[in-house]
Amino acid sequence: MGATVPKQFLEIKGKAIILHTLEKFKEALPLAELLLVLPKSEMPLWQEISGGTTVENIKTTSGGDTRFESVKAGLRLIGSEGVVGVHDAVRPFVSIETIQAAFNTAESTGTAVPVVDLKDSIRKVNSDQSVAVNRSNFKIVQTPQCFDVDILKKAYRQEFNTSFTDDASVVEADGIKVSLVMGNYSNIKITTVEDLKVAEALI
Repeated sequence: MGATVPKQFLEIKGKAIILHTLEKFKEALPLAELLLVLPKSEMPLWQEISGGTTVENIKTTSGGDTRFESVKAGLRLIGSEGVVGVHDAVRPFVSIETIQAAFNTAESTGTAVPVVDLKDSIRKVNSDQSVAVNRSNFKIVQTPQCFDVDILKKAYRQEFNTSFTDDASVVEADGIKVSLVMGNYSNIKITTVEDLKVAEALI
């Protein structure tokens, strides 16, 4: 991003991205507990901006060096019953419908991952050649990825593997089938300057 602060603390229309995200979840699930996992070095900055939201009782804990370790750190503070959703702080435009659908599906099936269809043609690249593939066989994966708490805790007892790119891949490696739900196209992950410009337009 080229910014002087971590991207989740950048502002859109005068408010940090992370606050937009937390407020969306509170609107979608008023009774849910919110747990924020951050690097220890970012805790002072969180304390500085946290007064800018009306969302109360947000628990915080320090994460690890990887996403895998950070999710494990968050899971240690969660009880053994219910549904947990893991969401990227820099996805503030997840819709209320996507959040509720993911949690409701996970409540009934144990797992739920939001996805959307690809709009562009894609090609598979192998060394010095490429081949067109049917885009209808692929999906774009989003968050929140939701799971029965016991399922996710058990999956995260595995040793880390480089194939673990998200929570769904961790759960699948533990032998659990993952259910898909419809996401929303505006649920972008803000990681570049261009994404930030799109976010300002969306807000």
